[in-house]
Amino acid sequence: MEVRLDGRTAVITGASEGLGLAMARQFAESGANVAMVARSADKLAAGRDSILAAVGGNSVRVEALPCDVTDVAQIESTWAQISETFGNVDILVNNAGAHAIGPFLECSDERWQADLDLKLFAAIRLCRLAMPGMAERKWGRIINVLAGSAKAPAGGSAPTSVSRAAGMALTKVLAGEGGPDNILVNALLVGLIRSGQHERRHQNQAPDKSFDDFIAPKEADIPLGRIGEAEEFANMACFLVSDAGSYVTGCAINVDGGRTPVV
Repeated sequence: MEVRLDGRTAVITGASEGLGLAMARQFAESGANVAMVARSADKLAAGRDSILAAVGGNSVRVEALPCDVTDVAQIESTWAQISETFGNVDILVNNAGAHAIGPFLECSDERWQADLDLKLFAAIRLCRLAMPGMAERKWGRIINVLAGSAKAPAGGSAPTSVSRAAGMALTKVLAGEGGPDNILVNALLVGLIRSGQHERRHQNQAPDKSFDDFIAPKEADIPLGRIGEAEEFANMACFLVSDAGSYVTGCAINVDGGRTPVV
């Protein structure tokens, strides 16, 4: 089975590192033009350059577009720039997020709102911009990147688990509404996967240890016995947004080595 995205244009948020960067690279290698969106202009530019060096600058178009997706005005202006640069948008990956967990009674209204703005409302606003064009062309793919805690929230996992659970509900709603127009909407639930987020946590919490030693206790809870790689996540995403995944919609798929205790 050949998974190709030739002629498609994808928008990926949180694309400056980790899962977002891996998906941007995989999509570009599969023939898609890619609009990379994130807050850090420097990281975005470096990521774009690394992708173009890998795939060749003449085969696809990859652009870095700095944007804070919690800001409505920035979302709208960035979308206008994407439309002007690329034309139609066929694929949207809502991947922006940050680690935010703690005891419920310690979560202020401000922290709740910040998490919802980043992980839920950004996806809502971007889907609202993307879906009309997808419906008109009768072809669209949306992936919402969530976390295993959306299905199996533990104590101390707010606000992230609540925001991500709302994202899972949003996925099902949009799949039902988008289906008649061939807009497929799925969620990928990330587990313990090597990313900039975990590497920063390693540096903050245990800089005297190697990354492998730092992560080893967490790997013991994974049936596959190891941390995942961003490229493995990107492979699943690429399948879902391609024609090869044309009969999969409304699903929340765990990409976590079996870590999440529910299917």
